[in-house]
Amino acid sequence: MSYRSHADLGGQPGHGRVVPEPEGELFHAAWEARAMALTVAMGATGAWNLDMSRSARETLPDYAGLSYYEIWIAALERLLKERGMLADDELARGRALHPAPPVPRRLAGADVAAALARGAPTLRAASAAARYAVGDRVRMTTVPAPHHTRLPGYARGRCGTVQALHGAHVFPDTHAQGLGEQPCWLYTVVFDGRELWGDGAQRLSVAIDAWEPCMERA
Repeated sequence: MSYRSHADLGGQPGHGRVVPEPEGELFHAAWEARAMALTVAMGATGAWNLDMSRSARETLPDYAGLSYYEIWIAALERLLKERGMLADDELARGRALHPAPPVPRRLAGADVAAALARGAPTLRAASAAARYAVGDRVRMTTVPAPHHTRLPGYARGRCGTVQALHGAHVFPDTHAQGLGEQPCWLYTVVFDGRELWGDGAQRLSVAIDAWEPCMERA
């Protein structure tokens, strides 16, 4: 079965208008805060990485029918079950029934604020010089990725101009597959709206951040 990201919706019609929410409104129900806490705590164990988590979320078959934090919880269940850290009978009973396997590390409550403030920086030392420079014309790869990728589908095969270089960063495509960080140069690439969506978008420009392996010289 081919890989499909249900989250890659950019440029697709039929999803309705975006309805802004009040600034600072973080949760719509008390359980959503707990969902975030559980996800952050388990992510901090090192049992999986951020891109594996993203991959688990975007491939949920019922993704379109779930709310934001329902997606987080469903993906967390998947990650835990895949690693033998959660069983179906435990989900049904709502409590632990089996010995917990060891985890690489634990996030103590007293360390949460500092951990959230620190985040998870992805900048790494570059192993080679950047292939492209500001002003270069580049074309995004045309081949759909059979795995998690941060390159949006609407940009595949399209040409844009390099606007900025951001150094070498963890490459999500390999990181999500457990193949290591394999840091690559990260660029901001700007596209004319007409390149993406035709003459109806002539007053629009779109900027994306793209990793070097996802592009070639135009």
